[in-house]
Parts: sequence; structure tokens; C-alpha cells
Amino acid sequence: MDDTLHFAWAGRAIMHLDMDAFFAAVEQLDHPEWRGRPVIVGGSPDGRGVVSTASYEARVFGVHSAMPAAQAARLCPSAIWARPRFSRYEEISRSVRDIMRDVTPYVHPTSIDEAYLDITPGVNGVDPVNIARRIQADVARLGVTCSIGLATSRTVAKIASEADKPRGLTVVRPGAEPGFLAPMPVKALPGVGRATEERLRTVGVRTLGDLAALDERSADQLLGSHGIDLVMRARGIDARPVSGGSERKSVSAEHTFRSDIRTREEVEAELRRLVERVARRMRAHGLSGRTFTVKLRYADFSTRTVSRTVAVPADIDADILPVAVTMLSEVWTPGAGLRLLGFGVAGFGQQTQQLELLDESVQADTSKPRALVEGLDRIKERFGDDVLGFGVRGLRAPIRENKGEEDDDPV
Repeated sequence: MDDTLHFAWAGRAIMHLDMDAFFAAVEQLDHPEWRGRPVIVGGSPDGRGVVSTASYEARVFGVHSAMPAAQAARLCPSAIWARPRFSRYEEISRSVRDIMRDVTPYVHPTSIDEAYLDITPGVNGVDPVNIARRIQADVARLGVTCSIGLATSRTVAKIASEADKPRGLTVVRPGAEPGFLAPMPVKALPGVGRATEERLRTVGVRTLGDLAALDERSADQLLGSHGIDLVMRARGIDARPVSGGSERKSVSAEHTFRSDIRTREEVEAELRRLVERVARRMRAHGLSGRTFTVKLRYADFSTRTVSRTVAVPADIDADILPVAVTMLSEVWTPGAGLRLLGFGVAGFGQQTQQLELLDESVQADTSKPRALVEGLDRIKERFGDDVLGFGVRGLRAPIRENKGEEDDDPV
């Protein structure tokens, strides 16, 4: 879209930067002999691991993130497999953030490889398209690449960054949002997951243009309290600002087991460990949340999630755990094999005293005063997560922290 260089930008300019196959790209940077070859970062294909990131050379074979490693190995037998090196990825990510913050203080990272920037023209009137090109070139000099979407809102910028990968720069000029969005499938809109997509499909809503055409009453009846927001964003209307910090939208952890677990003792012990981990992370960041989500993946790879919102934000695991156990019982029956269990918290607010459940039949355990909990946090920070705690030995695998922002079913 070279004509955008001669277009005077009017209004907000929001940029979404998305690194291209980030983990795999870093591995190819550090191993030049791997460049141009299929690289998969993730767990061992001989076990129950999953693909974290696949290079574009591997994606040609149908490999994608979250795919079981064994399946990826069958699809791409010539792939080079690499174990994740998160400290190295974070090092490159910090360098990318430094590039962005040299341009604007309004940078909002949403994960290790994505961020929003507000580059609205100021008194100097610098063209946002030129700024985006400069950032893209500076990132490339690090030895990795990114794709960028530039628009007047976060929603349109994020969708635009996916439109031309890798190394793409997609500019949606002010006023061009409806035409850009209308032909896209509804699943392109952040916040529309499989369940929402299927619900919309049943009433003939298949594109963002179809969704944008819904009136407020129909949106509310069809999609509930989030319906109107989805319709407005399908129209390209999204006034959310880009903050200067790295505010988290959710904190979560999940565990893939070496072998399926089936007993109540095993599953509840693992859930307790995940709740403790998530609660400690929230306390470390001064967060407390109201919306809890339990995620299960069964032996046949089917996945279930259940969420519940409580009246008052919480950050103490003893307050959260009774709710999580109740939620677990809604989607799992002892004896059903689980290959993965996850727990997450969202809806962050200010710290409060006692959790008040919407369901008064479940009472929170208040026997764990904050001083004790924070003391345990300090011990675990010094000696490791497993120095104190509950659970079944021999089942543990690495836990991945997810920092979802706009997923339909985040955990």
C-alpha cells in the first residue's frame, strides 16, 4: 500500500506488532545452518509434548502451534526439533521492546512476541506508516522479523497484522475499516472462539460484515453481554487506549501429564498446585481477580472449559481453591482420563479482604492469613516451587504460563 506514504493520517494511529514464528526464528538466528529448513520448537515427539512454534518451512507441511508433537513429526519427518530456551527468547523480546519504546512510551506488550503501540501523529506530524517501516527494519537488524498492522484501533490493527505474514505491513487507513473487515470470517475477530463462531454460523452470520450488520438487540440475544462489543468491533469501532505499561489481562498455568490421570486425589492435587502457582503469580504482580477458569483436555484430545465470576476479587489460593474444585466437578467425573489440566484468573481489580462467592453454598477457607501466604511465597522464590506444597509425585511436567488478552476461552 505505497500510496499510504502520501496520505495525511487523521486521528489515532494504533500499531500491532507480531513477531514471525518467534521461537523458531530465534533458533534459526542462533543456528545459521538451520535457516531455510523446517524447525519445530516444543516437546519431544517421542513423548506427549506439543508444538510451541513452527518455522514457516515446517508450516508448509501442516505443522502448527499446540499440535501434538508426535503428529507434527509424522507430518514433517525432516524437521529439526529444538527444546524451548525461554531466557534467550526473552532477551530478544526485550531488545524488540527497546526498539518500540525508542519511538513511543505508549507500548503495551500482550505476550513475549506481540505488542500494541500508539503512534498517533503529534506536533511533529511524523507519518505513522514511516514509523512502522522504521520499527520493522530495526527489528530485522536483530536477526528476526515481524509483521505489523496499522489502523485507527487495536482490533483492526491486530487483524491487519495477521493479513500478510511473514514480514508484512498492512495499513488500514482511517475510514477504510468497514471495507477491510467486511469480507473476513468472524473467527478473525479477537474474542470469537469456536463456540461463538458456531453460534453465529447457525443464524447465517459468517463474515465480519454479517456481524457488523446485527442490531444491538439481536447481538444481545444471540451473544449475551459481550454481543454489542463484538458487533461494534466488527464495524471497526474500538476506543480502547494503548497503556504505557504491560497490564496483564489474565494469569494462568496448565500441565500436560506424562500419562493420563483419573482419580479424584490426583486431579484435585494437581488443581491445587495450579491454583497455588497462579495465585502466587498474581500476588507478585499486585493483582487480584474475579473470573476463574478451569480447562481440561481429555485422553481423546477433546477440551472443556468452565468459568465463574465471583463478587469480590481474590488472590489467596485458599479463597480460590473451593470455587475451582466446584467448577471442576461440573466438567469432570472421576475415572475419565485427563491429559491436561489448566487454571486461570482474569477480571483483575483492586485487592480486597474476603472472597464472597456468588454461590453461597461454597464457603471460602480463611485459615490461611496473608502473612503466612506471603512468607511461603518468599520461601518458594528462594528455594523453588516444589520445596513446599501438595500433590502427587511423578506426574509433573513443565508448566506454561499463558498471558492471553482477547481469546474466547483463555486459560
